[in-house]
Amino acid sequence: MTSVPRIELHLHLEGAAPPAFIRSLAAEKRRDLSGVFDAAGNYRWTVFRDFLRVYEAATSVLAGPEDYARLLRLVLESCAEQGAIYVETFVSPEFCGGADLPAWREHVAAWSEVAADMDRQGIASRGIVTPIRHFGPEKARRSAICAAETAGGWIAGLGLAGAETAGKPQDFAWSFDCAREAGLGLTCHAGEWCGPQSVRDALGLGVTRIGHGVRAIDDPALVRDLAEQGVTLEVCPGSNVALGLYPDWPSHPIARLADAGCRVTVSTDDPPFFDTTLSREYDRLADAFGWGEPDFARLNHWALDAAFCDAATRDRLRKQLPPP
Repeated sequence: MTSVPRIELHLHLEGAAPPAFIRSLAAEKRRDLSGVFDAAGNYRWTVFRDFLRVYEAATSVLAGPEDYARLLRLVLESCAEQGAIYVETFVSPEFCGGADLPAWREHVAAWSEVAADMDRQGIASRGIVTPIRHFGPEKARRSAICAAETAGGWIAGLGLAGAETAGKPQDFAWSFDCAREAGLGLTCHAGEWCGPQSVRDALGLGVTRIGHGVRAIDDPALVRDLAEQGVTLEVCPGSNVALGLYPDWPSHPIARLADAGCRVTVSTDDPPFFDTTLSREYDRLADAFGWGEPDFARLNHWALDAAFCDAATRDRLRKQLPPP
């Protein structure tokens, strides 16, 4: 296992919820989660449709700033145990008070308090506000306004998640323009379930990062463009393999993308759902591609370059990384 300190840029807060925490929360609230867990207490799913059902059922027990603050603390503690020194996590106003701005402010205040405490313990974090694509452009606007109104501090970016087949990225241009004007960093899920054109469409939003982006490998011209433009790919290999995008780790294109000059990073996406951790991701990459400390140092510098944090935080974190 590499000892290089780690930067994680692609982590869904609800998707990182430990099963034990969700079970405990369900018991507190007397909520029935039959069919969500297997006999060992882990999330139970077999195909993508099951994954979505279990994900939605598990996260439905989260309600209010207190639950979400408890969750963020648990997630950051787990990330720190995996060697992370900085984490960006996706959070959605649509799940936190229905994109109501006063309710959203309460959630952000709770997260900010937890984040400040965890920063003092050695792991920094930021939040990326994430409209849900299949909820449509109008709801995305409400989320973008929530993002803009709470920009700065812990809220550092805007992304777009959800069903990649729902609409086109340009349908959400207003939301991205709103976030850009507020000084937020921009990313977008693309090139996971859909092909290279999905990535090209996302680039039209003016993003500096692409969530996943691995399907770009099918278009050599796009790969060259990504490399030349310095667009960072938030790659989640364990997620891609678990969901069946690639049959095994050696088949995953992350190494080919890196060899072609793309700035790749490594994240876990929804780790307990995919039975992964940052350590497992790094170990499997080392096994599949022979990557060692210099390779992991390089991709963590790329991740830090692309992070949506302020310059002072970036400089502080840079001192903890080995030379690229």
